[in-house]
Amino acid sequence: METPVQSQPPVLTFEGKRYDLNSLPDDLKELVRGMQVADAQLRMHEDTLKVLAVGRQSMAMQLNERLQSIPALPE
Repeated sequence: METPVQSQPPVLTFEGKRYDLNSLPDDLKELVRGMQVADAQLRMHEDTLKVLAVGRQSMAMQLNERLQSIPALPE
């Protein structure tokens, strides 16, 4: 027979302090949700920047390789 797992109430940790998320006023819960969305968006855009940087590096390598056979202008 399995014993039911008691789930812990959600806890907000902010600025080194812990808060019972369920007991916060609704406007604060909405702020927390907004910050979670903002964090997720930041992570997504950071990943996009990494992909763009790798793509740009690849294009620069291709450009460098192709320019090897083309004479440069005199300096």
